[in-house]
Amino acid sequence: MTSISRIPPVVAHGEFDFLSMLQAIWRQKKLIAASALIFGVLGAVYAFMVTPEYEVSTVLRPAALNELDSLNRSGVYSLPPGEALIRVGAALDSYETRLGYFRSNQALQDAFTRPGRTAEQAFEDFNRNALKLVQPDPKKADLLSAYIGVEMRYPKGVSGHDVLNGLVQFAIESERRQVSEDLKVIVINRLNEVDAKMAAARADYVATKEGRIAGLLESDSLKRAMLQDELRALRVQLKMLRENRISLLDEAIVIARSLGLKKPTTPSSMSGSDTGNVIHNEVNNQQIPLYFMGADALEAERQVLRKRGSDDFADPRVAQIRKELLLLSSNRQVEVLRKRENEELFLNGVEALRAERTRLEGISTDMSRLRMVSIDRLAVEPVAPVKPKKLLLVALGVMLGGLIGVLLATLRNALTLRRLHHVQSAPLPHIQAADSHSSLPGH
Repeated sequence: MTSISRIPPVVAHGEFDFLSMLQAIWRQKKLIAASALIFGVLGAVYAFMVTPEYEVSTVLRPAALNELDSLNRSGVYSLPPGEALIRVGAALDSYETRLGYFRSNQALQDAFTRPGRTAEQAFEDFNRNALKLVQPDPKKADLLSAYIGVEMRYPKGVSGHDVLNGLVQFAIESERRQVSEDLKVIVINRLNEVDAKMAAARADYVATKEGRIAGLLESDSLKRAMLQDELRALRVQLKMLRENRISLLDEAIVIARSLGLKKPTTPSSMSGSDTGNVIHNEVNNQQIPLYFMGADALEAERQVLRKRGSDDFADPRVAQIRKELLLLSSNRQVEVLRKRENEELFLNGVEALRAERTRLEGISTDMSRLRMVSIDRLAVEPVAPVKPKKLLLVALGVMLGGLIGVLLATLRNALTLRRLHHVQSAPLPHIQAADSHSSLPGH
C-alpha cells in the first residue's frame, strides 16, 4: 500500500505562500537566466545595428557695444546688442531661413533624404526633429546672462558640427543682408525727404524771387505812370502859362501903342515934374507894367511864344521827370535777379539740409563686416553618439529578460500547483481497492 504522506502538501485554494513562491522561482533560475541572456543579446544586437545619432550645440551671446557702435551712431538705424541677438535667434528659428540653408546644402539633403521620401518631407524631418532652439528664462534674462543656444541631432555620416556652424553663419549673414537692406531703404527715404525739403526751399525761393521781381516791376510801372501823368499835367500847365503870357502881351501891346511906346521906357522918363513922387514910386513898386517894354519888344516876344513848339525847357521839373523815366526804362535789380546762375547759394535755411544730405551720402550700407552676435561656443565634432546608449540598452534587455523569465517561472509554478491540486482532490485507486477487500467476510 502506498503512503499518501510523500505527496507534497498543497496550499489551500485562495492562500498565497510567498516563501514557497520564491523557492519555486529559484528552482527555475536557469529559465530566468536564459530569458535575461536572450533579451540582453537582443538588446546588444539592436544597439549595434541601429544607426547612431550624434548631437552638437552652439551658444550665441550679445556682441560687444563697440561692434555695433558705427551702425548706431549713424543716427538713422538703431540696433542694440540684445536686439541683434534676438534677431539672429529669430532667424535661426525661422522656417524660411532653415529651408534656404537646407536647399543650399546638398550634403544635408542627401543625409536626411530616405527612399520614398520627398525633399519637403526630408526638410520637415530636419526642421522638426534635428534642430532645437534653447533660450534662457525671459524673466531672468538680462544683457549679461542672455544667450541663444542651438542643438542639432543627426545620424552617422553627417558632419553635424559643420552643418550647425554653417546654419549659424547663414542666419547671421541673412540678418546682415536684412540690416543692410533696411539701412539702404532708410537712407534713401531720408535722402528723398531732404530732397523734398530742398525742392520746397527752391520752390519757395523761386516764388519769392518772382514775387520780388513782380513787385519791382509793378513799382516801376506805377512810378512810370505817375511820372508820365505828371509830365502831361506839367506840359498842359506850361502851355496854359504860355497862352496866358501871350494874352498879357496882347493887352500890353495895345496899351503901348495907345501910349505911343514902341521902345522900352520907364515911368520916370514919361513924367516931366514931381520927380520925387516918381522916384518914390519906382523904388517902392518893383512891378513895372508890361507895356513899358514897348510895342516892338512885346510883339517880338509874342511872336516867339506863338512859334514855340514845346514848353518843356521852360520848367526844370520836365527834365527831372525825363531823367526819372529813363532810369525806370530798365530795372537793374530785376536784371540781376534774372541773371543769377547758381541760385542754390541764395536759398534760405538750407544749410542744415545740405549738411544732412552730405552726412547721409557718407553713410556706408555695406554690413558685410558687421558683427551682430558673439559666438560663445562653436559646435565641435562629438566624441560619442547620444543614441543609442549601448550599455543602457543591454542592461534594459537583461532586466526585461529577467522580468519575463520571472513571469514565466511564476506561471509554470502556478500550473504545477494547479495540477497537484487536481491530483490530491481525486480518489486514489489503490485505496479504494483496499477498502473493498476489507469489507469482505473473513477480513
